[in-house]
Amino acid sequence: MMRFSTLIRHPADWMTGVQTEHSAVITSRIRLARNLRGHSFPGWARKAERVKTLEILRPAVEELPAMKDAFSRELGDLSSVQKQVLVERHLISREHAARTDGSGAVIERRQSFSFMLNEEDHLRMQSIRPGLKLTEAYEALSELDTELEGKLEYAFDPNLGYLTTCPTNLGTGLRASSMLHLPALVLSDQIGQVLQAVNKIGLAVRGLYGEGTESLGNLYQISNQSTLGESEETIISRLERVIAQVATHEQNAREKLMEEDPEMVADKIGRAYGVLRHAFIIDSKEALNHLSLLRLGGNLGFFPAETVNLCDTLLMDIQQAHLQLHAGTKLSPEHRDSIRAEIVRSRLQSLNSPDNFNQKNDQTDRFPEDGNTENA
Repeated sequence: MMRFSTLIRHPADWMTGVQTEHSAVITSRIRLARNLRGHSFPGWARKAERVKTLEILRPAVEELPAMKDAFSRELGDLSSVQKQVLVERHLISREHAARTDGSGAVIERRQSFSFMLNEEDHLRMQSIRPGLKLTEAYEALSELDTELEGKLEYAFDPNLGYLTTCPTNLGTGLRASSMLHLPALVLSDQIGQVLQAVNKIGLAVRGLYGEGTESLGNLYQISNQSTLGESEETIISRLERVIAQVATHEQNAREKLMEEDPEMVADKIGRAYGVLRHAFIIDSKEALNHLSLLRLGGNLGFFPAETVNLCDTLLMDIQQAHLQLHAGTKLSPEHRDSIRAEIVRSRLQSLNSPDNFNQKNDQTDRFPEDGNTENA
C-alpha cells in the first residue's frame, strides 16, 4: 500500500492546471453515496458496528483493479494534519476528517478516485477530472460502483432507489459538481445575477470546500441538488449545460473588461503580482485572492500560459495543513503567514513582470477565435 508521503508528493493532473476547453472550469467531480443492506447507517451505528462494516468495505474497495497499490488507512491512524491535508485536496470531506474509530479512506494512486468509508453513509466514492468532464468522471466511477455492487449488497428500494442517511441524497445517491474560477464576473459585478440564475433552476452554489464554506479566490462549486426521480445521465447533462453557460459568461466578461477597461485589469493583475512577489507576510485569504488574479493574468496573456498551472499548484500548497506538513511542525498563525509568503516568493521568482509581456500581445492574440484562452 502507498505511503502518505508518496501520495502527497505526486499531485493529480486535476490539481495542477491541466489545460482544458473551458479555462474557467478547473475540475469536475462525481460522488456516489451507498449503504449496506442489513447494517445500521454510520450515524446510528455503535463503534463495534462501524468497525465491522469497515472490515467488509475496505477489502472490497482495495480489491478493485483500479485501486491497485492505493493509499488505504483507517482515519484513526492518521494525524489531524494528515487528515486536513486530504480535506484541502478534496479527497475526503471535513465531516469525514472529524471521524476516527471505524472510518477509513482508500485513495487511488493518481487521486482520480477516492473512497470515504463510514462517513455520513457507509460508502461515499468520488471521481475527479480536470475541466468540464462530468460525464467522463461519472462513467469511470459507475464502472467501479458496478464492480462493488457485485460484491456488496447495497441498501436499495425499487421505488426510492439507493437508500441514504440524508433524504437529499436518496434515489441515485449522486452529487455532481464542478469547480469554477470566475474572477471577471466578480470584477464586473455580474457574479450575483449569474449565481442567482443558477440557484433558480435548482442547482447549488457553494464555496471552495463545499457546503457552508465561503468563496475564496473567486472559486465556486456548482452542483445538483435533486437526486430522486431523474436518471444520472439527465442530472449530469443538465449540469454540464449550465456550467458551460456560466463558463461562457465568464469568458465574455473577460473579453468585455479587456475591451472597455484594460488599464483596470492590468492594474489589478499587476498589483497582485507585486504583492505576491514581494510580500514577507501574507494570510491565506489575501494570497488566494491575489493568486486568482495572477491565474487570470495567465489566461489573458499577461503571463505565459504555464502560470495557470503554477497558480493551481500554489492554491493547494499554501493551505494551512499543507504548510504544517511542509514545515514538519505545528505553526502559529504568524509563522504560517511568513512561510506562505516565502513559498509564494520562491515559486514566482522566475515569473517576469506583466508589463513587457502585455506590451507584446495585442487584443487579437489574447482572444483566439475558438474562445479558448488557455494557450493565449
